[in-house]
Amino acid sequence: MKKINVRFEQDETLDGVDVVIRARERDAQVDALIEQFSYAELIRLTALDRDGCPTVIDENDVLFISADGKNVQIVTVHGTYHAKQSLQSVEERLNHGFLRISRFEIINLKRVRRYDFTIGGTLRIEFENGMETWASRRYIPIIKEKLSGEEGYLC
Repeated sequence: MKKINVRFEQDETLDGVDVVIRARERDAQVDALIEQFSYAELIRLTALDRDGCPTVIDENDVLFISADGKNVQIVTVHGTYHAKQSLQSVEERLNHGFLRISRFEIINLKRVRRYDFTIGGTLRIEFENGMETWASRRYIPIIKEKLSGEEGYLC
């Protein structure tokens, strides 16, 4: 791991924050920093807890989101919540760190521990907490394409 120097420069001509990463070459450490900054604006979802009280959920806590008819569940590291929005409207609010794996399910790529492509052409997805789900065969080519662009996801 290379040493990282951090400094602040005030620039009154800027309306927001401009982050520049300077390095001799682009490597895994630079990519990790870029990814951290790309998630700087967290999406927060509002859902109902088991008592029916509105709760704000950070997208980083989400493992997956699934739909069963009109019932949309947001499964997080802290529990399961009920969304009043459709799966599609929830998906539209999420960043690029999420991936649809079937008509009824979206996963958080940052919370996946393992992908198991079986001989039969199915895909088992295991989350860091041990929960698992299966991808629809129809979505596997899309998933493979997305994961092949993400370094370290596929062997």
